[in-house]
Amino acid sequence: MSKTVFVTGGAGYVGSHCCKAFAEAGWKVVVFDNLSRGWRDMVRWGDLIEGDILDLGALKAAMARVKPDAVAHFAAFAYVGESVDDPAIYYRNNSVGTLNILDAMRANNVQNIVFSSTCATYGVPVRTPIDEQHPQSPINPYGWSKFIVEKMLADYSVAYGLRYAALRYFNAAGADPDGTIGERHEPETHVIPLAIRGALKNDYIFTIFGNDFDTRDGTGLRDYIHVADLADAHCRALEYLLNGGASDVFNLGTGNGTTVEEIAAAVEYVSGKPLPRKIGPRRAGDPPALVASAEKAERILGWKPQHSDIKNIIASAWRWHAQER
Repeated sequence: MSKTVFVTGGAGYVGSHCCKAFAEAGWKVVVFDNLSRGWRDMVRWGDLIEGDILDLGALKAAMARVKPDAVAHFAAFAYVGESVDDPAIYYRNNSVGTLNILDAMRANNVQNIVFSSTCATYGVPVRTPIDEQHPQSPINPYGWSKFIVEKMLADYSVAYGLRYAALRYFNAAGADPDGTIGERHEPETHVIPLAIRGALKNDYIFTIFGNDFDTRDGTGLRDYIHVADLADAHCRALEYLLNGGASDVFNLGTGNGTTVEEIAAAVEYVSGKPLPRKIGPRRAGDPPALVASAEKAERILGWKPQHSDIKNIIASAWRWHAQER
């Protein structure tokens, strides 16, 4: 029997990679996206309904037409610095927008949702690696906007029977292994694409934001997870819910951290080109280190990263950005 997934934000970076994985796993994919931060040419594995998650009527009508078995929700703003400068748009889009999705699901008797959450809900870690029981204390509006959604999911699960899997990503990175799609943001603020830009363009100097963090070389340390591994986790989470799995949260990471300076060195290694760089001030809302424990996702979802060696991540991203140049 065919299964249909309604994908909000499916024209974006992670959403588009997940759409490809969903389609390859046998799902009928329908994307709902306003294209404000996504790309029409990234929608290749299903129909596109242009709409805004802040438009509850449009959401209800779209779900009534599609009749999905599940929702995969990626439609969010995700720039930490922007969230500090303009928190209103983060609470409106990320939190209120998700409330609309949940109410549209209720109106159409859709019971299952996989939610794109974030390690930013943890804030500054008190221990690493971070497991799902780690205290949640966000330090920026982006993290708070996602934390609020997790609370909504838990309350809707108890009150209305909603079943959810909240997937707390660490740092999504890389590009589809076959080069069909990759990471594209406007503006681009993510470390690996910016480092690759520095190796590709003679007139661009890569900036490392802070070299006085409490890490092994003073630069920020993150757990980078290949986007193809994230897509696999979302497929597993959908099947988990459709097979009766209980509502739960899962960290998605590798358990290994890479510093920004190590990213720069890996870009030089993969590209064979020098990467000019300079040190800039810390960005507001940046914790020093975030590294996941993904034991729970492996135990319950059967998920384990297969593509997330940092050189493999950067090699896939390099191929994508070099052809996009």
